[in-house]
Amino acid sequence: MQNFDYMTPTRLIFGRESIVKLPEVMRPLGKRVLLTYGGGSIKKIGLYDRVKELLSDFEIFELPGIQPNPKYDPSVLEGVRICKAEQIDVILAVGGGSVLDCSKAIAGSAYYDGDPWDIITGKAPTLKAIPIVDILTLAATGSEYDSGGVISRTETNDKLAYFSPLVFPVCSILDPVYTFSVSKKQTAAGCADAMNHTIEQYFTADTTLLNDGFCESMLRSLMVNGRKCLDNPEDYTARAEMMLCCTYGCNDILSLGNSPSGWPCHGIEHALSAYYDITHGEGLAIITPRWMRHILNENTIDRFVKYGINVFGIDASLPKQEIADKAIDATYRFFESINLPMHLREVGIDDSRIDEMAHHIAVNEGLEHAYAPLSEQDIKEILLASL
Repeated sequence: MQNFDYMTPTRLIFGRESIVKLPEVMRPLGKRVLLTYGGGSIKKIGLYDRVKELLSDFEIFELPGIQPNPKYDPSVLEGVRICKAEQIDVILAVGGGSVLDCSKAIAGSAYYDGDPWDIITGKAPTLKAIPIVDILTLAATGSEYDSGGVISRTETNDKLAYFSPLVFPVCSILDPVYTFSVSKKQTAAGCADAMNHTIEQYFTADTTLLNDGFCESMLRSLMVNGRKCLDNPEDYTARAEMMLCCTYGCNDILSLGNSPSGWPCHGIEHALSAYYDITHGEGLAIITPRWMRHILNENTIDRFVKYGINVFGIDASLPKQEIADKAIDATYRFFESINLPMHLREVGIDDSRIDEMAHHIAVNEGLEHAYAPLSEQDIKEILLASL
């Protein structure tokens, strides 16, 4: 069991009508608020008006239009500009993980006098950040309960993770009702994203029974409740459990004491969505079974056996190789069963830039240090198998 130094300072307020506590949460943080959100769905479901009503005695400035795979230019740059010009006290992020990721980059860059990209890349340290509160409307990334986010810079095909303990949200308000209107496509992609977060933390060299149990139950819950959410989008119990799974998925609580995994599927997918701007969860669903198949060998087979038996209920008396093969097939079939695309060509990616992406991943993602080390050739083979 590995040493660790762990902190999660974020307050979670979970359940129906939890938004009523928003003024109480916001008041100690200041009066000048930057409200960040995406394409306008919060207006369609009445959440925008509710926020404005609850914060009627605050001074609110707005940054709308934050895109999936949030962009450095214009969103981060414009957010930093507003924060500096208007002396923003607190950022209120209302939306999904992309809105929150973008808000974290803004919060961590707002007190820096240089290029905000220096902060995102780690060239300059984050010394101070604007506090963040969020109201979540999409269960997927887990950004509401962690200290990181991912930002895309289109002109360089970079999609980089930014981390700082100073950008943990102060408070996350989680009302499953706000996810009722999420489309089937995004619900399925969110389920795949959270499953992959869990898988990345499960497939490591040094694990514990405790963490294995967390991960295995998370995966079973996500598959059961993900299907229920697709069958009945207003199933509160299913939406609530899926939301909480997603919240737990990315704040390291599933892997305390484990050895690092390197997050290889995320490393590969970041290039796909940086180059082609595809939906993150869909890219992960395509890559994950191919990565599993590629790394299955005598050194990794026991993890796949345990995964197959405890997550999918595969007969433990079968030969190891058969259990492992069935586990990988079951992973693929689940993603396929919730109507996720399972080939890169289905999301507009052909073989024309495979070599370029494989090189970009090999240079930038450090996957030679992953649970199963990946060379540039390994990455290329996984991408080709995913076409």
